[in-house]
Amino acid sequence: MSMTQHAEPAVTTPPAPGPKETDGRTAERPLALRLLARPEVGVFLGAAAVYVFFLIAAPPVRDGSAMATVLYQSSTIGIMALPVALLMIGGEFDLSSGVAVITSALTASMLSYQLTLNVWAGVFVALLVSLAVGFFNGWMVVKTGLPSFLVTLGTFLILQGANLAVTKLVTTNVATDDISNMDGFEQARKVFASSFDIGGVQVKITVFYWLVFAAIATWVLLRTKYGNWIFAVGGNKESARAVGVPVTFTKISLFMLVGLGAWFVGMHQLFTFNTVQSGEGVGQELIYIAAAVIGGCLLTGGYGSAIGPVFGAFMFGMVNQGIVFAGWNPDWFKAFLGVMLLGAVLINLWVRQSATRR
Repeated sequence: MSMTQHAEPAVTTPPAPGPKETDGRTAERPLALRLLARPEVGVFLGAAAVYVFFLIAAPPVRDGSAMATVLYQSSTIGIMALPVALLMIGGEFDLSSGVAVITSALTASMLSYQLTLNVWAGVFVALLVSLAVGFFNGWMVVKTGLPSFLVTLGTFLILQGANLAVTKLVTTNVATDDISNMDGFEQARKVFASSFDIGGVQVKITVFYWLVFAAIATWVLLRTKYGNWIFAVGGNKESARAVGVPVTFTKISLFMLVGLGAWFVGMHQLFTFNTVQSGEGVGQELIYIAAAVIGGCLLTGGYGSAIGPVFGAFMFGMVNQGIVFAGWNPDWFKAFLGVMLLGAVLINLWVRQSATRR
């Protein structure tokens, strides 16, 4: 008799679960690395280190009035560094921003004094002039395709020469006349150059404006369509144009924002000192750009933040005043500036490599 044998089905045990494999593109980096890749985190740590250093090296910094002075110095740089940073994120430079501040102040001062007008008339005309300079820079860059470095270098030279020549022609001097006795001066001074009391310490109103402008710029970059346009044109303007981004409008408006910042800082200087030296402003454009670079804005455009330049400007103010409070030779400020700028460029290089690493 034959017996049919039925084979029992083989039972296979599923393999024990192991670590999930990834292809490198979906792997999540540690939180610390992701934070350090943010454009503002590195400069925040640097600003904190500089602050602590001068707290130890320069005891007068611990006083409230000394810190108010530091913040004031930082704000006069930071207000201009914000639009310069937005322009850099958009992929452009403006080398005329320093002398544009003086052009604005000279325009308001001479127009008001020579024509015996209310100073607010000069303020308004100076605003139009500053916006026109920004429009000219942006229009030339967009329409000619020339690098913004060359276009704004030309504007820098034009404004530098015009500031001196026109001031000498109108006032027969290198400085404008004192406008402190003119109609509207006190009201304008309250708006642009007043102080307010915080705990017995006089704080300049520019500190308040600086922080408000930084908050607005951050909101614009992160929460508005215009902010997306800025990043897009800075990353690749041809790709941005292909998806419908108004490249011409965005770039010209960014240059005009720099003009707006130059007007505001120019009005502050005018109503703080009552007069303007026509040869000032040269070299300040490098300070504004350096504050933006130290704040995490890449030189190639398309990357950065508005908060980073706030800390970058604070580092400038802290070093500038900290050296004085420490009793050191102020000539060392330029050396500190060079070290900070070089360090920021190296950090930006690392950030760019981290951002593109797969």
